[in-house]
Amino acid sequence: MKTAEFIALSACTMMLTALGIDIMLPAFGELREHFGLAPESTATAQIIVFFFMGQVAQIIFGVLSDRFGRLAILRIGFPLYIAGGLAAAFAPTLTLMYVARFLAGMGASAVFMTTIAGVRDRFVGDRMAHTMSLILTIFLFTPIFAPFLGIAIMSVASWQMVFLTPPLFAVVVFLWSFRLHESLPPERRTPLAWATIRKNVWAVIGNRVFLRYMTTTTILFAALSSYVASSERIIAEIYGKPELFAWIFAGIGLLMSLCAFTNSRLSSRYGARRTVKGLLVVYTIVGSLLLIVTVVAGDPPDMLVFFVALAIMLAINLAVEPNSSALALEPMGEMAGMAASVYGTLFFFVGSSLGALISHFMIHGVFPLVISFFAIGVVTLVLVFTDRRPVP
Repeated sequence: MKTAEFIALSACTMMLTALGIDIMLPAFGELREHFGLAPESTATAQIIVFFFMGQVAQIIFGVLSDRFGRLAILRIGFPLYIAGGLAAAFAPTLTLMYVARFLAGMGASAVFMTTIAGVRDRFVGDRMAHTMSLILTIFLFTPIFAPFLGIAIMSVASWQMVFLTPPLFAVVVFLWSFRLHESLPPERRTPLAWATIRKNVWAVIGNRVFLRYMTTTTILFAALSSYVASSERIIAEIYGKPELFAWIFAGIGLLMSLCAFTNSRLSSRYGARRTVKGLLVVYTIVGSLLLIVTVVAGDPPDMLVFFVALAIMLAINLAVEPNSSALALEPMGEMAGMAASVYGTLFFFVGSSLGALISHFMIHGVFPLVISFFAIGVVTLVLVFTDRRPVP
């Protein structure tokens, strides 16, 4: 498989995670009516949270992928994702829907983890950051078109058809993935032994470089996951503009995609570490200004000001992630599968749990999200600027 096709396929496999979220957001209003929920209910946000929490399975899939190879785990993940998607579409209760979404999240975790590990098997350092940025650029077109696709489907069908779209797309990508070759040869695989697993886990989480940059992306993801899970309710209920949801969500997605593409150039020219530092400085400045405006003008702040600031910070968030993940995984070497699984597990599970906590308090205003962006900016600045290693 040539590099261009590998990047396209990797983007589509990672797209399953985004499509399993973004296309459903316009249906949440109808979903609240279907299950008899109040308009201000945050229960629909948990549909996103449980999907993210299913990523905890990455730690298991990472161990298995280091033993049996990337393709074997990739081909377990697709059926899990498809089965969970089908079950969620026809779940009779919200509780069963949460369970199905968790199962779909487990499948997405296997696909996501093996994709990152496959990139790490083939590339390293700044070149990995460059490749991941190209993958993310394609992948990030999902939040641009997915809300409109969800609205289009709902104009001719019910919310169930919206929920069925991701597993149907997964079937196509699954068939395409059979063209992919194994990136972890047998001689580089690790034995499936508890002593080896424990040794590798401790080696990964004991690496200060890994912890520093994994923590950076995890807490950034907390604010991102909170916004994604609550975006439909923020626009439709808090600001009272449901007709603008798809346009705002797509506009932010477009800026995120452009920023991720720009980052591929920045990381190639300045290196991942310098790029991360510069981006996080801008992130924290914008977060500080938004906090000041919200305190002075009241909660919620002016809609235009809020979403412009939000768009800038979310775009920077997605530009930081490939650089930070490359820096976290760079020292892992032959433990790339284990490192990717630990990284993905903590990134999604911890990040989405923190995001759910933020969403829980965001009932009548957006101040919990605003203060979170500011605090996250400050913490990430401390993390990256205390990395005293010589810059290559």
